[in-house]
Amino acid sequence: MTTQPSKDLETFDNPQPGRDYTIRIDVPEFTCLCPKTGQPDFATIQIEYVPGALCVELKALKLYMWAFRDQGAFHEAVTNEILDDIVKATAPNFMRIRAEFNVRGGIYTTVVVEHRNPDWQAPELVTLP
Repeated sequence: MTTQPSKDLETFDNPQPGRDYTIRIDVPEFTCLCPKTGQPDFATIQIEYVPGALCVELKALKLYMWAFRDQGAFHEAVTNEILDDIVKATAPNFMRIRAEFNVRGGIYTTVVVEHRNPDWQAPELVTLP
């Protein structure tokens, strides 16, 4: 595998396709460019998903995130693009992307986007005493 930025997302077979479980991934050093000024934007991207048949491979995900470094993008657009691309690659039962952007002009931005497979039923939440 290359160590250059790449929009190619690799996957691997879910080792427990018959079980619902959550994968949480934090990307604390995401960068892209402000489409208006060209200045860098910094964010923490949090990915949570319940895999279907496939899981995203982490090194490929790191190179994918790196590919945004020189791309101008509004926060809302880039967060939705990340969700669309990972959903296309993995077809998860559920996925939530939370992008927490650092301050720009005195304003913090957080964008949350979700995908849900319409054929999937979330398991009932267990509350322990």
